[in-house]
Amino acid sequence: MRGFRFALHFVAAAVAVASAGANAQGYPTKPIRVIVPFGAGGPADIYARYLGQQMQKPLGQQFVVENRPGAGSIIGTDIAAKSAPDGYTLLLMSNTHAINESLIPKKPFQLMRDFVPVAPVNYSDLVLVVHPSVPAKNVVDLIKLAKSTKGGLSYASSGNGTPYHLAGELFKSMAKVDILHVPHKGSGEARTSAMSGQVDMMFDAITTMTTNVRAGRVRALGTTGLKRSKVLPDVPTVSESGVKGYESPIWLGVMAPAGTPKDIVEKLNAEISKVTQSATTTAMYDKQGALGLVMTTAEFTKYLNDDIAKWERVVRVSGARQDR
Repeated sequence: MRGFRFALHFVAAAVAVASAGANAQGYPTKPIRVIVPFGAGGPADIYARYLGQQMQKPLGQQFVVENRPGAGSIIGTDIAAKSAPDGYTLLLMSNTHAINESLIPKKPFQLMRDFVPVAPVNYSDLVLVVHPSVPAKNVVDLIKLAKSTKGGLSYASSGNGTPYHLAGELFKSMAKVDILHVPHKGSGEARTSAMSGQVDMMFDAITTMTTNVRAGRVRALGTTGLKRSKVLPDVPTVSESGVKGYESPIWLGVMAPAGTPKDIVEKLNAEISKVTQSATTTAMYDKQGALGLVMTTAEFTKYLNDDIAKWERVVRVSGARQDR
C-alpha cells in the first residue's frame, strides 16, 4: 500500500512538471496585453512599444500596449494586479512603483505580494531643466534664485510618487530650498508645462528631454547620476554642482500578476533579456542615454526589494507626501 501511495505521488508530481513545461511550450497562443500605467509619450510608453515590437516575431504574437494613466500609476497597476495570472497581461513598471510602496501605503495592491518580477528593461538619469526665461545658468544660481524668490519656484512632474516628483523632493531636501510641486497627468503634459514656462523647472528623463535641450526649448542645469551623461557631456551632475551626493535615476521593468506560471515568467525573462542585449537595442540606448539592464528573475526581485528600501528612506528624510 505504501508503495502504491508513493507511486501515486510520483505520478502526480510528474504530471505537474509536465503541465508546467507545457505552459511555456504552448505560450503564447494569443496577443499579450502590456499595461502601461503612465501617459503616452513618456519613457515607459516608448519602451513598452519598442519591447513589444521586438518580441512579436520570436514569440509569434502581438503585444498590445494599453495606456492606463492616473493617480501616480495606481489606476493602471491595479488593473494589472486584478488580471488573470496567465501570462497574457504584463505590467510595464518603473521605480514609481518602488516609491509608492512607502509614499502611498494604502493602495489596493502591494507590489511584491500581488506581482511577480519578470525582467528589468533599462536605467537612465534625469536632467534638471529650466525654462529659458528663468535667470539661472547653473544649479548654484537656481538654488540662490529659489531662496530669494517669494513663494519659491515651481517644478513639474508626471504625478505624485513618480521619479520626477521624488527627484524634486530630494533636491528640495538636500539643497534646502522651497520649491512647489505641480503634478500633471503624465510626463508629456509636465514636459509641455516646462517648455511653455507655466512652471519654472522639471526633472525629466534624459531619454525624452535631450532633444528639447538641444533645440533650446529648455536649459539643462544638471543631470541626476553620479557621473556625467554621455548624451549631455557638457552638463555637470547636480552632485558636482553643489548638492553633493545627489542621485535620482529612473528605471523600467516588467512584472506579471502573482500566480503567473514560473516557466512562463522565465520564458519572458529570457526573451526580454535577448532584446535588451541586442546590438540594435544597445545602439539605441547609447544614443538616448539609457543603459540596458539584464537580470535573472531572482536578481530582479532583489533589485526591486533594495529599491523599495532606498525610496522608503528618501520619502522619510525628504518629507514627501502623496498630496503634494
